[in-house]
Amino acid sequence: MPLGWFAPGKDDRAPDGTAFMILIGNAGPDMFRRFARERDPARETLDAWTKATVDVLARDLSATALYPFDEPPYPFLTWARAANAGHVSPLGLNIHPVYGLWHAYRAALLFPVEFDLPPASAGAHPCETCETKPCLSSCPVAAFDDRGYDVRRCGRHVLSPDGETCMTGGCLARLACPVGKSYAYAPAQMQFHMRAFAEARKKDT
Repeated sequence: MPLGWFAPGKDDRAPDGTAFMILIGNAGPDMFRRFARERDPARETLDAWTKATVDVLARDLSATALYPFDEPPYPFLTWARAANAGHVSPLGLNIHPVYGLWHAYRAALLFPVEFDLPPASAGAHPCETCETKPCLSSCPVAAFDDRGYDVRRCGRHVLSPDGETCMTGGCLARLACPVGKSYAYAPAQMQFHMRAFAEARKKDT
Protein backbone atom coordinates (compact mmCIF):
# COMPACT_ATOMS: atom_id res chain seq x y z
CA MET A 1 0.00 0.00 0.00
CA PRO A 2 1.15 3.62 -0.42
CA LEU A 3 2.68 4.89 2.82
CA GLY A 4 3.70 8.37 1.68
CA TRP A 5 4.42 10.51 -1.36
CA PHE A 6 6.18 13.74 -2.25
CA ALA A 7 7.87 15.70 -5.01
CA PRO A 8 11.62 15.36 -4.32
CA GLY A 9 13.79 18.44 -4.14
CA LYS A 10 17.44 18.76 -5.04
CA ASP A 11 18.53 17.75 -1.51
CA ASP A 12 16.47 14.53 -1.39
CA ARG A 13 18.99 12.43 -3.36
CA ALA A 14 16.37 11.11 -5.75
CA PRO A 15 17.63 9.90 -9.14
CA ASP A 16 17.69 12.46 -11.92
CA GLY A 17 14.39 12.86 -13.69
CA THR A 18 12.25 12.03 -10.63
CA ALA A 19 9.35 14.46 -10.38
CA PHE A 20 7.26 12.45 -7.92
CA MET A 21 7.86 9.56 -5.55
CA ILE A 22 5.44 7.18 -3.84
CA LEU A 23 6.75 5.01 -1.00
CA ILE A 24 5.00 1.65 -0.83
CA GLY A 25 5.23 -1.19 1.64
CA ASN A 26 3.38 -3.37 4.07
CA ALA A 27 1.21 -2.22 6.94
CA GLY A 28 0.22 -5.14 9.13
CA PRO A 29 0.47 -8.82 8.20
CA ASP A 30 -1.36 -9.04 4.85
CA MET A 31 1.69 -8.74 2.58
CA PHE A 32 3.55 -11.47 4.43
CA ARG A 33 0.57 -13.80 4.13
CA ARG A 34 0.64 -13.39 0.35
CA PHE A 35 4.40 -13.87 0.30
CA ALA A 36 4.05 -17.08 2.31
CA ARG A 37 1.45 -18.39 -0.15
CA GLU A 38 3.36 -17.54 -3.31
CA ARG A 39 7.04 -18.09 -2.52
CA ASP A 40 9.16 -21.15 -3.13
CA PRO A 41 10.69 -21.60 0.36
CA ALA A 42 13.66 -23.49 -1.10
CA ARG A 43 14.96 -20.52 -3.07
CA GLU A 44 12.92 -17.33 -2.87
CA THR A 45 13.80 -14.63 -0.34
CA LEU A 46 11.48 -11.83 0.70
CA ASP A 47 13.65 -9.35 -1.21
CA ALA A 48 13.46 -11.42 -4.41
CA TRP A 49 9.70 -11.86 -4.10
CA THR A 50 9.24 -8.15 -3.42
CA LYS A 51 11.25 -7.16 -6.48
CA ALA A 52 9.43 -9.60 -8.75
CA THR A 53 6.05 -8.36 -7.50
CA VAL A 54 6.76 -4.63 -7.51
CA ASP A 55 8.59 -4.68 -10.86
CA VAL A 56 5.31 -5.76 -12.46
CA LEU A 57 3.44 -2.94 -10.72
CA ALA A 58 6.08 -0.40 -11.76
CA ARG A 59 5.90 -1.52 -15.39
CA ASP A 60 2.10 -1.23 -15.39
CA LEU A 61 2.33 2.29 -13.97
CA SER A 62 5.22 3.42 -16.22
CA ALA A 63 7.28 4.00 -13.09
CA THR A 64 10.78 3.11 -11.97
CA ALA A 65 11.10 1.01 -8.81
CA LEU A 66 13.88 1.37 -6.24
CA TYR A 67 14.35 -0.91 -3.24
CA PRO A 68 15.87 -0.60 0.26
CA PHE A 69 18.15 -3.55 -0.55
CA ASP A 70 19.61 -1.92 -3.67
CA GLU A 71 23.33 -1.13 -3.65
CA PRO A 72 24.43 1.47 -2.90
CA PRO A 73 21.51 1.91 -0.47
CA TYR A 74 18.96 4.63 -1.02
CA PRO A 75 17.89 6.95 1.87
CA PHE A 76 14.44 5.48 2.46
CA LEU A 77 14.06 6.85 5.98
CA THR A 78 15.06 10.31 4.78
CA TRP A 79 12.46 10.00 2.05
CA ALA A 80 9.93 8.90 4.65
CA ARG A 81 10.53 12.12 6.57
CA ALA A 82 10.10 14.16 3.37
CA ALA A 83 6.90 12.25 2.61
CA ASN A 84 5.42 12.84 6.09
CA ALA A 85 5.19 9.08 6.45
CA GLY A 86 5.65 8.92 10.19
CA HIS A 87 8.05 9.87 12.98
CA VAL A 88 11.19 8.52 14.58
CA SER A 89 10.35 6.40 17.63
CA PRO A 90 12.54 6.04 20.75
CA LEU A 91 13.62 2.67 19.30
CA GLY A 92 14.94 4.38 16.20
CA LEU A 93 12.28 2.71 14.05
CA ASN A 94 9.79 4.72 12.05
CA ILE A 95 6.45 4.94 13.86
CA HIS A 96 3.27 5.61 11.94
CA PRO A 97 0.33 7.29 13.75
CA VAL A 98 -2.01 4.49 12.61
CA TYR A 99 0.16 1.43 11.96
CA GLY A 100 2.61 2.06 14.78
CA LEU A 101 5.80 0.02 14.36
CA TRP A 102 4.06 -2.59 12.21
CA HIS A 103 4.94 -1.32 8.76
CA ALA A 104 7.97 -1.31 6.49
CA TYR A 105 9.02 0.40 3.28
CA ARG A 106 9.50 -2.17 0.52
CA ALA A 107 9.97 0.04 -2.53
CA ALA A 108 9.78 3.54 -3.97
CA LEU A 109 7.97 4.21 -7.23
CA LEU A 110 9.49 7.08 -9.20
CA PHE A 111 7.52 9.02 -11.80
CA PRO A 112 8.74 11.57 -14.37
CA VAL A 113 5.68 13.77 -13.80
CA GLU A 114 4.33 15.31 -10.60
CA PHE A 115 0.91 14.18 -9.41
CA ASP A 116 -1.72 16.52 -8.05
CA LEU A 117 -2.15 14.72 -4.73
CA PRO A 118 -2.78 16.38 -1.38
CA PRO A 119 0.29 16.30 0.87
CA ALA A 120 0.48 13.29 3.13
CA SER A 121 0.09 14.00 6.84
CA ALA A 122 2.27 12.37 9.47
CA GLY A 123 -0.25 13.24 12.19
CA ALA A 124 0.76 13.95 15.77
CA HIS A 125 3.86 12.19 17.05
CA PRO A 126 2.36 9.41 19.21
CA CYS A 127 5.51 9.01 21.31
CA GLU A 128 5.36 12.57 22.60
CA THR A 129 2.20 11.82 24.60
CA CYS A 130 3.33 8.33 25.70
CA GLU A 131 4.37 8.95 29.29
CA THR A 132 5.70 5.51 30.26
CA LYS A 133 7.41 4.60 26.96
CA PRO A 134 7.22 0.85 27.62
CA CYS A 135 9.28 0.15 24.49
CA LEU A 136 12.41 1.39 26.29
CA SER A 137 11.94 -0.78 29.38
CA SER A 138 10.72 -4.04 27.85
CA CYS A 139 13.94 -5.30 26.30
CA PRO A 140 15.38 -8.00 28.62
CA VAL A 141 18.96 -6.86 27.95
CA ALA A 142 18.30 -3.08 27.78
CA ALA A 143 19.46 -2.85 24.17
CA PHE A 144 17.56 0.44 23.74
CA ASP A 145 18.26 3.66 25.62
CA ASP A 146 18.55 7.37 24.98
CA ARG A 147 21.89 6.80 23.25
CA GLY A 148 20.45 4.47 20.61
CA TYR A 149 20.19 0.78 19.83
CA ASP A 150 22.93 -1.66 20.84
CA VAL A 151 22.59 -4.12 17.95
CA ARG A 152 25.35 -6.42 19.18
CA ARG A 153 23.87 -6.75 22.66
CA CYS A 154 20.49 -7.55 21.13
CA GLY A 155 22.05 -10.06 18.75
CA ARG A 156 23.97 -11.89 21.47
CA HIS A 157 20.79 -12.21 23.51
CA VAL A 158 18.69 -13.47 20.61
CA LEU A 159 21.32 -16.11 19.77
CA SER A 160 21.52 -17.31 23.38
CA PRO A 161 19.14 -19.77 25.09
CA ASP A 162 17.68 -16.82 27.02
CA GLY A 163 16.59 -15.26 23.73
CA GLU A 164 14.09 -17.97 22.84
CA THR A 165 11.12 -15.77 23.80
CA CYS A 166 12.25 -13.06 21.39
CA MET A 167 12.97 -15.59 18.64
CA THR A 168 9.56 -17.24 18.82
CA GLY A 169 7.36 -14.30 19.81
CA GLY A 170 9.10 -11.28 18.32
CA CYS A 171 10.94 -8.26 19.69
CA LEU A 172 9.56 -7.50 23.16
CA ALA A 173 10.35 -3.79 22.86
CA ARG A 174 8.40 -3.54 19.63
CA LEU A 175 5.52 -5.54 21.06
CA ALA A 176 5.32 -3.20 24.06
CA CYS A 177 4.39 -0.19 21.92
CA PRO A 178 0.66 0.58 22.34
CA VAL A 179 0.29 2.23 18.91
CA GLY A 180 -1.21 0.22 16.06
CA LYS A 181 -1.67 -2.99 18.04
CA SER A 182 -4.30 -4.28 15.62
CA TYR A 183 -1.69 -4.28 12.83
CA ALA A 184 0.85 -6.40 14.72
CA TYR A 185 2.52 -9.12 12.68
CA ALA A 186 1.41 -12.72 13.11
CA PRO A 187 3.82 -15.10 14.91
CA ALA A 188 5.04 -16.69 11.64
CA GLN A 189 6.10 -13.29 10.31
CA MET A 190 7.79 -12.29 13.55
CA GLN A 191 9.73 -15.56 13.58
CA PHE A 192 10.71 -15.11 9.94
CA HIS A 193 12.21 -11.68 10.61
CA MET A 194 13.85 -12.76 13.88
CA ARG A 195 15.55 -15.69 12.14
CA ALA A 196 16.89 -13.34 9.49
CA PHE A 197 18.13 -10.94 12.18
CA ALA A 198 19.78 -13.77 14.13
CA GLU A 199 21.53 -15.07 11.02
CA ALA A 200 22.89 -11.60 10.28
CA ARG A 201 24.13 -11.19 13.84
CA LYS A 202 26.12 -14.44 13.97
CA LYS A 203 29.14 -12.54 12.68
CA ASP A 204 29.10 -10.34 15.80
CA THR A 205 29.42 -13.22 18.29
